[in-house]
Amino acid sequence: MSNAPIVGTFPAGPRNAITDVPGVTVGHCTLADGACQTGVTVIRPHAGNVYVDKVPAAATVFNGFGKSIGLVQVDELGVLETPIALTNTFSVGALAQAQIGVAIAENPEIGRKWPTVNPLVFECNDGFLNDIQAMAVQSRHYDAALAAAGAEVAQGAVGAGRGMSSFGAKGGIGTASRVAGGYSVGALVLSNFGTPESLVFAGRQLGAALDARLKQPAEPEKGSIIMIVATDAPLDARQLRRLSMRAGTGLARTGSIYGHGSGDIALAFTTAYTVPHLTDAPMPAVSMVHESKLDPLFRAAADCVEQAIVHALWHAETVHGRDGHTRRALRDLLPDLTA
Repeated sequence: MSNAPIVGTFPAGPRNAITDVPGVTVGHCTLADGACQTGVTVIRPHAGNVYVDKVPAAATVFNGFGKSIGLVQVDELGVLETPIALTNTFSVGALAQAQIGVAIAENPEIGRKWPTVNPLVFECNDGFLNDIQAMAVQSRHYDAALAAAGAEVAQGAVGAGRGMSSFGAKGGIGTASRVAGGYSVGALVLSNFGTPESLVFAGRQLGAALDARLKQPAEPEKGSIIMIVATDAPLDARQLRRLSMRAGTGLARTGSIYGHGSGDIALAFTTAYTVPHLTDAPMPAVSMVHESKLDPLFRAAADCVEQAIVHALWHAETVHGRDGHTRRALRDLLPDLTA
Protein backbone atom coordinates (compact mmCIF):
# COMPACT_ATOMS: atom_id res chain seq x y z
CA MET A 1 0.00 0.00 0.00
CA SER A 2 1.35 3.43 -0.93
CA ASN A 3 1.60 6.15 1.65
CA ALA A 4 -1.33 8.40 2.47
CA PRO A 5 -1.20 12.09 1.48
CA ILE A 6 0.64 14.27 3.98
CA VAL A 7 -1.12 17.06 5.85
CA GLY A 8 0.74 20.20 6.92
CA THR A 9 4.46 20.98 7.02
CA PHE A 10 5.57 19.89 10.49
CA PRO A 11 7.59 16.65 10.48
CA ALA A 12 5.95 13.47 11.74
CA GLY A 13 7.43 11.37 14.51
CA PRO A 14 9.07 8.03 13.69
CA ARG A 15 5.79 6.08 13.68
CA ASN A 16 3.48 8.94 12.66
CA ALA A 17 1.27 7.79 15.51
CA ILE A 18 0.06 8.95 18.91
CA THR A 19 2.60 6.54 20.40
CA ASP A 20 5.39 8.88 19.30
CA VAL A 21 4.49 10.80 22.47
CA PRO A 22 6.73 9.16 25.09
CA GLY A 23 4.93 6.66 27.32
CA VAL A 24 1.74 6.38 25.25
CA THR A 25 0.68 2.93 24.02
CA VAL A 26 -2.39 1.67 22.15
CA GLY A 27 -4.10 -1.71 22.04
CA HIS A 28 -7.03 -3.15 20.09
CA CYS A 29 -9.43 -6.03 20.47
CA THR A 30 -11.40 -6.64 17.26
CA LEU A 31 -14.65 -8.62 17.01
CA ALA A 32 -15.36 -9.57 13.39
CA ASP A 33 -17.82 -12.42 12.97
CA GLY A 34 -20.85 -12.07 10.70
CA ALA A 35 -23.24 -9.52 12.18
CA CYS A 36 -20.77 -8.75 14.98
CA GLN A 37 -18.43 -6.07 13.65
CA THR A 38 -17.16 -4.05 16.59
CA GLY A 39 -14.38 -3.90 19.16
CA VAL A 40 -12.38 -2.01 21.76
CA THR A 41 -9.41 0.35 21.55
CA VAL A 42 -7.47 1.37 24.65
CA ILE A 43 -5.00 4.24 24.98
CA ARG A 44 -2.62 4.00 27.93
CA PRO A 45 -1.08 7.39 28.84
CA HIS A 46 1.77 5.67 30.67
CA ALA A 47 2.76 2.18 31.73
CA GLY A 48 2.23 2.71 35.44
CA ASN A 49 -0.75 2.92 37.77
CA VAL A 50 -2.88 5.68 36.24
CA TYR A 51 -5.05 6.03 39.35
CA VAL A 52 -2.07 6.64 41.63
CA ASP A 53 -0.19 8.78 39.09
CA LYS A 54 -2.90 10.75 37.36
CA VAL A 55 -2.40 12.36 33.96
CA PRO A 56 -3.40 16.00 33.36
CA ALA A 57 -6.19 16.22 30.78
CA ALA A 58 -9.08 18.30 29.48
CA ALA A 59 -11.84 17.89 26.92
CA THR A 60 -13.92 19.90 24.48
CA VAL A 61 -17.41 18.87 23.39
CA PHE A 62 -18.01 20.36 19.94
CA ASN A 63 -21.38 18.66 19.55
CA GLY A 64 -22.81 16.68 22.44
CA PHE A 65 -24.82 14.02 20.61
CA GLY A 66 -22.88 11.32 22.48
CA LYS A 67 -22.97 8.89 25.37
CA SER A 68 -19.44 9.01 26.76
CA ILE A 69 -18.80 8.45 30.45
CA GLY A 70 -16.35 10.22 32.73
CA LEU A 71 -16.17 13.68 31.16
CA VAL A 72 -17.82 15.48 34.09
CA GLN A 73 -15.01 14.63 36.49
CA VAL A 74 -12.31 15.27 33.89
CA ASP A 75 -13.78 18.75 33.46
CA GLU A 76 -13.85 19.32 37.23
CA LEU A 77 -10.48 17.88 38.27
CA GLY A 78 -8.41 18.03 35.07
CA VAL A 79 -6.90 14.54 35.31
CA LEU A 80 -7.33 10.99 34.01
CA GLU A 81 -7.65 8.10 36.48
CA THR A 82 -7.82 5.21 33.98
CA PRO A 83 -6.63 4.50 30.47
CA ILE A 84 -8.92 5.84 27.73
CA ALA A 85 -11.32 3.31 26.20
CA LEU A 86 -13.12 3.56 22.85
CA THR A 87 -15.99 1.31 21.73
CA ASN A 88 -19.55 1.31 20.37
CA THR A 89 -22.43 3.19 21.98
CA PHE A 90 -24.10 0.28 23.76
CA SER A 91 -20.81 -1.03 25.19
CA VAL A 92 -19.91 2.03 27.26
CA GLY A 93 -21.29 0.51 30.47
CA ALA A 94 -19.44 -2.78 30.00
CA LEU A 95 -16.12 -1.02 29.49
CA ALA A 96 -16.67 1.34 32.41
CA GLN A 97 -17.24 -1.68 34.62
CA ALA A 98 -14.10 -3.31 33.22
CA GLN A 99 -12.05 -0.19 33.94
CA ILE A 100 -13.35 -0.06 37.50
CA GLY A 101 -12.44 -3.72 37.97
CA VAL A 102 -8.87 -3.23 36.75
CA ALA A 103 -8.45 -0.13 38.92
CA ILE A 104 -9.70 -1.96 42.03
CA ALA A 105 -7.40 -4.91 41.33
CA GLU A 106 -4.44 -2.49 41.22
CA ASN A 107 -5.69 -0.35 44.13
CA PRO A 108 -7.80 -2.39 46.61
CA GLU A 109 -8.63 0.69 48.71
CA ILE A 110 -10.66 2.33 45.91
CA GLY A 111 -14.21 2.89 47.15
CA ARG A 112 -13.16 2.11 50.73
CA LYS A 113 -10.40 4.19 52.31
CA TRP A 114 -9.85 5.93 48.98
CA PRO A 115 -12.36 7.72 46.73
CA THR A 116 -14.03 5.89 43.85
CA VAL A 117 -12.48 5.83 40.37
CA ASN A 118 -13.58 7.78 37.31
CA PRO A 119 -13.77 5.45 34.28
CA LEU A 120 -13.36 7.17 30.92
CA VAL A 121 -15.09 5.61 27.91
CA PHE A 122 -15.83 7.22 24.54
CA GLU A 123 -18.19 5.83 21.92
CA CYS A 124 -19.51 6.05 18.40
CA ASN A 125 -22.54 4.27 16.93
CA ASP A 126 -21.43 1.40 14.68
CA GLY A 127 -24.99 0.05 14.29
CA PHE A 128 -25.04 0.15 10.48
CA LEU A 129 -22.48 -2.65 10.22
CA ASN A 130 -22.60 -4.11 13.71
CA ASP A 131 -25.52 -5.78 15.50
CA ILE A 132 -25.21 -3.25 18.29
CA GLN A 133 -28.23 -4.67 20.13
CA ALA A 134 -26.29 -7.90 20.76
CA MET A 135 -23.99 -5.99 23.16
CA ALA A 136 -21.17 -8.37 22.29
CA VAL A 137 -18.39 -6.35 23.95
CA GLN A 138 -17.57 -7.59 27.44
CA SER A 139 -14.99 -6.92 30.15
CA ARG A 140 -12.61 -9.52 28.74
CA HIS A 141 -12.38 -7.56 25.49
CA TYR A 142 -11.24 -4.48 27.41
CA ASP A 143 -8.70 -6.63 29.24
CA ALA A 144 -7.43 -8.00 25.92
CA ALA A 145 -7.05 -4.54 24.37
CA LEU A 146 -5.28 -3.27 27.50
CA ALA A 147 -2.90 -6.23 27.48
CA ALA A 148 -2.18 -5.69 23.77
CA ALA A 149 -1.19 -2.03 24.19
CA GLY A 150 2.09 -1.25 22.50
CA ALA A 151 3.94 1.28 20.37
CA GLU A 152 2.78 0.01 16.97
CA VAL A 153 -0.78 1.07 16.14
CA ALA A 154 -2.93 -0.78 13.62
CA GLN A 155 -5.32 1.51 11.73
CA GLY A 156 -8.56 1.29 9.81
CA ALA A 157 -11.21 -1.36 10.54
CA VAL A 158 -9.65 -2.53 13.80
CA GLY A 159 -10.59 -2.37 17.48
CA ALA A 160 -13.34 0.15 18.17
CA GLY A 161 -13.12 1.19 14.52
CA ARG A 162 -14.20 -2.17 13.11
CA GLY A 163 -17.81 -1.21 12.44
CA MET A 164 -17.47 2.53 11.93
CA SER A 165 -18.43 4.51 8.81
CA SER A 166 -17.21 7.84 7.45
CA PHE A 167 -18.57 9.86 4.51
CA GLY A 168 -20.62 6.85 3.41
CA ALA A 169 -17.44 4.77 3.16
CA LYS A 170 -15.56 2.68 5.70
CA GLY A 171 -14.21 4.62 8.67
CA GLY A 172 -12.40 3.50 11.79
CA ILE A 173 -9.19 4.14 13.71
CA GLY A 174 -6.58 6.61 12.49
CA THR A 175 -3.51 8.08 14.13
CA ALA A 176 -0.73 10.57 13.38
CA SER A 177 1.97 12.65 15.06
CA ARG A 178 3.90 15.84 14.54
CA VAL A 179 6.97 17.45 16.10
CA ALA A 180 6.51 21.16 16.82
CA GLY A 181 8.16 23.67 19.11
CA GLY A 182 10.50 21.01 20.44
CA TYR A 183 7.62 18.78 21.59
CA SER A 184 5.72 15.78 20.26
CA VAL A 185 2.00 15.97 19.53
CA GLY A 186 -0.02 12.92 18.55
CA ALA A 187 -3.65 12.16 17.78
CA LEU A 188 -5.84 9.09 17.53
CA VAL A 189 -9.37 9.28 16.13
CA LEU A 190 -12.39 7.02 16.08
CA SER A 191 -13.84 8.23 12.78
CA ASN A 192 -17.57 7.64 12.27
CA PHE A 193 -18.82 10.91 10.79
CA GLY A 194 -19.41 12.79 7.57
CA THR A 195 -21.79 12.83 4.60
CA PRO A 196 -20.36 11.77 1.21
CA GLU A 197 -20.79 15.08 -0.56
CA SER A 198 -18.82 16.95 2.13
CA LEU A 199 -15.55 14.99 1.98
CA VAL A 200 -12.33 16.99 1.74
CA PHE A 201 -9.39 14.58 1.67
CA ALA A 202 -6.01 16.15 2.49
CA GLY A 203 -7.20 19.38 0.87
CA ARG A 204 -8.83 17.74 -2.17
CA GLN A 205 -12.56 18.31 -2.70
CA LEU A 206 -13.69 14.73 -3.27
CA GLY A 207 -17.27 14.96 -2.05
CA ALA A 208 -18.92 15.20 -5.46
CA ALA A 209 -16.92 12.29 -6.86
CA LEU A 210 -17.60 10.10 -3.82
CA ASP A 211 -21.30 10.97 -3.78
CA ALA A 212 -21.60 10.07 -7.47
CA ARG A 213 -19.80 6.77 -6.92
CA LEU A 214 -21.90 5.75 -3.91
CA LYS A 215 -25.27 6.84 -5.35
CA GLN A 216 -26.81 6.87 -1.86
CA PRO A 217 -29.93 8.86 -0.90
CA ALA A 218 -29.02 12.11 0.82
CA GLU A 219 -29.12 11.82 4.62
CA PRO A 220 -28.39 14.27 7.43
CA GLU A 221 -25.18 13.97 9.44
CA LYS A 222 -25.69 11.37 12.16
CA GLY A 223 -22.24 10.00 12.87
CA SER A 224 -19.63 10.89 15.46
CA ILE A 225 -15.92 11.27 15.99
CA ILE A 226 -13.73 10.93 19.05
CA MET A 227 -10.40 12.76 18.87
CA ILE A 228 -7.67 12.04 21.42
CA VAL A 229 -4.66 14.37 21.43
CA ALA A 230 -1.51 13.60 23.41
CA THR A 231 1.63 15.67 23.95
CA ASP A 232 4.79 15.68 26.04
CA ALA A 233 4.65 19.47 26.33
CA PRO A 234 4.22 20.60 29.95
CA LEU A 235 0.71 22.06 29.94
CA ASP A 236 -1.85 22.51 32.70
CA ALA A 237 -5.49 21.45 32.38
CA ARG A 238 -6.58 24.88 31.16
CA GLN A 239 -3.96 24.86 28.41
CA LEU A 240 -4.88 21.27 27.52
CA ARG A 241 -8.47 22.33 27.03
CA ARG A 242 -7.25 24.99 24.62
CA LEU A 243 -5.24 22.31 22.81
CA SER A 244 -8.25 20.01 22.60
CA MET A 245 -10.26 22.79 20.98
CA ARG A 246 -7.81 22.86 18.05
CA ALA A 247 -8.80 19.30 17.20
CA GLY A 248 -11.94 20.91 15.81
CA THR A 249 -9.83 22.76 13.23
CA GLY A 250 -8.48 19.49 11.86
CA LEU A 251 -11.97 18.00 11.86
CA ALA A 252 -13.47 20.96 10.01
CA ARG A 253 -10.80 20.73 7.29
CA THR A 254 -12.18 17.32 6.28
CA GLY A 255 -15.64 18.74 5.63
CA SER A 256 -17.43 18.32 8.95
CA ILE A 257 -19.92 20.92 10.16
CA TYR A 258 -20.52 19.10 13.47
CA GLY A 259 -24.00 18.19 12.26
CA HIS A 260 -27.05 17.83 14.49
CA GLY A 261 -26.77 14.06 14.88
CA SER A 262 -22.99 13.94 15.29
CA GLY A 263 -21.19 13.54 18.60
CA ASP A 264 -17.86 15.33 18.20
CA ILE A 265 -15.60 15.22 21.25
CA ALA A 266 -11.88 15.87 21.76
CA LEU A 267 -9.70 15.14 24.78
CA ALA A 268 -6.10 16.24 25.24
CA PHE A 269 -3.60 14.99 27.81
CA THR A 270 0.10 15.45 28.57
CA THR A 271 2.71 12.91 29.62
CA ALA A 272 5.11 15.61 30.82
CA TYR A 273 4.22 15.03 34.48
CA THR A 274 1.70 13.27 36.70
CA VAL A 275 -0.39 14.36 39.66
CA PRO A 276 -0.10 12.02 42.66
CA HIS A 277 -3.18 10.52 44.26
CA LEU A 278 -1.51 10.05 47.65
CA THR A 279 -1.54 13.20 49.74
CA ASP A 280 1.91 12.56 51.20
CA ALA A 281 3.49 12.39 47.74
CA PRO A 282 5.06 15.64 46.51
CA MET A 283 3.15 17.62 43.92
CA PRO A 284 5.11 18.22 40.70
CA ALA A 285 6.99 21.48 40.27
CA VAL A 286 6.69 22.02 36.53
CA SER A 287 7.33 25.08 34.38
CA MET A 288 4.48 25.24 31.89
CA VAL A 289 4.83 26.33 28.28
CA HIS A 290 4.27 30.07 27.99
CA GLU A 291 0.97 31.07 26.42
CA SER A 292 2.75 32.96 23.64
CA LYS A 293 4.45 29.71 22.55
CA LEU A 294 1.33 27.56 22.23
CA ASP A 295 0.61 28.28 18.56
CA PRO A 296 2.93 25.56 17.16
CA LEU A 297 1.22 23.02 19.42
CA PHE A 298 -2.20 24.25 18.31
CA ARG A 299 -1.23 23.89 14.66
CA ALA A 300 0.31 20.46 15.27
CA ALA A 301 -2.88 19.27 16.99
CA ALA A 302 -5.01 20.42 14.05
CA ASP A 303 -2.66 18.77 11.55
CA CYS A 304 -2.51 15.54 13.55
CA VAL A 305 -6.27 15.22 13.77
CA GLU A 306 -6.75 15.89 10.06
CA GLN A 307 -3.97 13.42 9.22
CA ALA A 308 -5.45 10.81 11.56
CA ILE A 309 -8.82 11.09 9.79
CA VAL A 310 -7.07 10.72 6.44
CA HIS A 311 -5.28 7.64 7.81
CA ALA A 312 -8.52 6.11 9.12
CA LEU A 313 -10.04 6.35 5.64
CA TRP A 314 -6.83 5.36 3.86
CA HIS A 315 -6.22 2.18 5.87
CA ALA A 316 -9.82 1.00 6.20
CA GLU A 317 -10.82 -2.16 4.36
CA THR A 318 -14.26 -3.02 3.00
CA VAL A 319 -16.41 -4.62 5.72
CA HIS A 320 -19.60 -6.67 5.34
CA GLY A 321 -21.82 -6.63 8.40
CA ARG A 322 -25.34 -7.25 9.68
CA ASP A 323 -28.32 -7.77 7.39
CA GLY A 324 -26.19 -7.59 4.25
CA HIS A 325 -24.90 -4.07 5.02
CA THR A 326 -21.54 -3.14 3.52
CA ARG A 327 -19.19 -0.20 3.80
CA ARG A 328 -16.64 -0.04 1.02
CA ALA A 329 -13.11 1.15 1.49
CA LEU A 330 -12.51 4.68 0.22
CA ARG A 331 -9.48 3.50 -1.76
CA ASP A 332 -11.74 1.05 -3.62
CA LEU A 333 -14.40 3.65 -4.26
CA LEU A 334 -11.90 6.29 -5.45
CA PRO A 335 -8.87 4.38 -6.75
CA ASP A 336 -7.38 7.58 -8.16
CA LEU A 337 -6.58 8.74 -4.61
CA THR A 338 -3.02 7.62 -5.18
CA ALA A 339 -2.66 9.75 -8.31
